[in-house]
Formats: sequence, structure tokens, C-alpha cells
Amino acid sequence: MLEKGGDWLKRYQAEQLSWLKNFEQKLENVQKKQYADALDAMVYMVLVDAASDSGEMNDRLYRDRIELPVYAKAMFGVALDKVGDKEKLAMIVQNIGQFVVEDPENESAYLKLPENNWWWYWYGSEVEANAYYLKLLSKVDPKGEKAPRLVKYLLNNRKHGTYWNSTRDTATCVEAFADYVKATGETEPDMFVEVWLDGAKLKEVQITKENLFTYDNKFVLAGAEVKNGAHEIELRRRGKGPVYFNAYLTNFTLEDDIKKAGLEVKVERQYYKLVPVAKTIKAEGTRGQPLDQKVEKYERQPLKEGDTLKSGDLVEIELVIESKNDYEYILFEDMKAAGFYAVEQKSGYGAKGLPAYVEYRVNRVAFFARVLPRGKHSVNYRMRAEIPGKFAALPTRASAMYAPELKGNSDEIKLNIVD
Repeated sequence: MLEKGGDWLKRYQAEQLSWLKNFEQKLENVQKKQYADALDAMVYMVLVDAASDSGEMNDRLYRDRIELPVYAKAMFGVALDKVGDKEKLAMIVQNIGQFVVEDPENESAYLKLPENNWWWYWYGSEVEANAYYLKLLSKVDPKGEKAPRLVKYLLNNRKHGTYWNSTRDTATCVEAFADYVKATGETEPDMFVEVWLDGAKLKEVQITKENLFTYDNKFVLAGAEVKNGAHEIELRRRGKGPVYFNAYLTNFTLEDDIKKAGLEVKVERQYYKLVPVAKTIKAEGTRGQPLDQKVEKYERQPLKEGDTLKSGDLVEIELVIESKNDYEYILFEDMKAAGFYAVEQKSGYGAKGLPAYVEYRVNRVAFFARVLPRGKHSVNYRMRAEIPGKFAALPTRASAMYAPELKGNSDEIKLNIVD
């Protein structure tokens, strides 16, 4: 069966080469095409695995590499590594590198595919493109900085923690991870890992390939065990093998001015005073005559800590949300300062900006986002200053409804209201 499949692919490749030649020779009334395409790259990669290297298709793919989707470039790179064509491989890796976006703060990386990437075709899959790029990096630079960051990005973008979008892209990711751990030697750890706090060793575990998935991998300090002041946590390794770790800190703060925090999801909150502006537009009267019609228009004036408003002033609150990855079921709770009341009172869909379900509550406004795509988004609503006094708006809180460790908050702000 494999031999028959290989023979069919060879015939297919020969046919595609003839079509490319027909275009170059400007033959009429025959099947032809101008560039080697993504399917040619995949077929070439498979045939190279079957020890059938077509130098002619190799040259055509390299010549037309700019026309290839990023996914196909990675496939071609995997094949070039197999045949040992280092010069062409270096150029392909450089071509793909221009699409890489790295996030040093989050220690992740991903491919930002071009706008003309046809997502509805197999070679337009963002997940599979990243997975094949990881396969390529596992061959050319497994211990570099990009490969582990790409692994983290792919892991963070699973659906429900167990799969991606389909069985196909899930299989591709798992295969890419297998290539990566094989290339880095992560399946053969033999080490001792120690946890130190302020110069004192508090825990030590031995990690080998036999207990890689069963060793005690958690260390918790709670309550009185956490002393006042600054602390330094160290992880020390003896032996061979990589160490992956997460650190979480939960605390109740008594500070007067609470500052923003967050990594995977960040929230910036800005208060604006809305100042009415005289504005008219041309409108048609009942008899068709031209009229100047007044319209509602405001100028937004940013408010800062300690600013003063008059009772009755209209205020707009804007939340600018930055997400490192694609997430689902995210809740944003904007804590309302006493003395302010939301202009809208009816909960429901229709938030301005990020699509979300809005609930106007007594002490907060809550936004439920079914989907939060990677990137920056904004959402806003209006309140009116009413009761005189000095009031503090506690930070806006962001949290994932099914992943409690995913959270963030904005700055606190204090405002005054006078009659």
C-alpha cells in the first residue's frame, strides 16, 4: 500500500512539473500553472521521507518560496533538512522568521500569518502552521529561544485543555511536541530539583524518566508561613534535564492606592468627563426644506487621580483590554465608585466595543465575554456623577471563569464630586 501511494505521489509530482514547464514555455491549449504551490511542498516533503528526492521540484519550490504560504515554507524546510541542503534551509528559516512575533514578557512566540492567508484552506491553519514551524525548529534550533516559546504558545491556545480545533491539528501539534522533546532530550531527565526560600532549602525532589509524570511537583506556603517583607525564591537543579515552573501569589492588599497587575490578560481603565459640544447637521424638513438639526456630541476630557466633578456631570469609562492569547469565557468586573450611577440600567447584549453581555449592578458593571481574541480590545459605558463626596473606584478585575489562575486588574482611581 505504501509503495502504491508513493508511486501515485511521484506521478502527481511529475504532472505538476510538466504544468510548470508548460507555463515557462508559453505553450497554448495545455494545462499549466505559474508557481509551485503548498500541495507541491507537502508532496515533496512526503516523498523525501520515502527516499525519493526530486531535485527539479526542489529548485522550483525554492524559486517560488515567496509565493508559498508560511505553512508550506515550514514543510519545505523540513524536507530540506532531510536532504541536507543547508544553504537553502538557512534562507527558508530566514523567510519564515519575518512572521515570528515574540513576547519576552510572557515568554511565548507565534507566527503572525499575512493578511492574504486563506484560513479556509488546509495550508491556512494558524495552529498547524505554528506546529510545523516547531517541527522545523526542532531540527535546526531545538535549544534556541524560539522553540520553547512556541511550545508555550501552542499549549496556551488549546480548547478546554485537551485539544485544539480538530483531530487533525491536534495530531499535528502532538507530533510537533514529540519531535521537540526528542530533539531536546526532555524524555530522559535525571536530576534533583531544590526549592530555596531566602537562603534556606525547603524542598527537594528527584526527577527521572520513571517518575516524570508522578513526582511531587507542588510546594505551597500559606498564612503565617509567609513572613512580612521581601522574599527571594530559588530553584536549583543538579543533574540533566530542563526545569519548567509556575509561581502563583495570592494576597489581600491593604495598600491605599492599588496598582494594576496582570500578565496573560491586562486591563487599563480610563475615566473621561463628557463635555457637551454644539453640533448641527443638515437635515430635511417636513416639506423638504433644508434645516440645521442639533445632534448630541461630546468632547472627552481625561480624568486623573483626585480630579473634581460636579453633580450631574456625565462620565465615560473605557476599559482597554490586552490579551496575550485567544481565550473563552472571560469576566470583567468594573467596580463602581459610590456616588456614580450608570446611565444605562437594562442588562443585556449591546456593549460598545468588545462583544459582551453586560450586567449593571449596584456596585459594579460586569462584562461577560464569550470569546476574547488575542490582541487589544476596548469596551465602554457611561455613568453620571450625582452624590457629593470623595469616592474611590476599586480596580477593574479580569478573570477566566474556568481557569482561576488567569486574572488581572487595573489601577484604582479616586475622584471628588461637588454640588
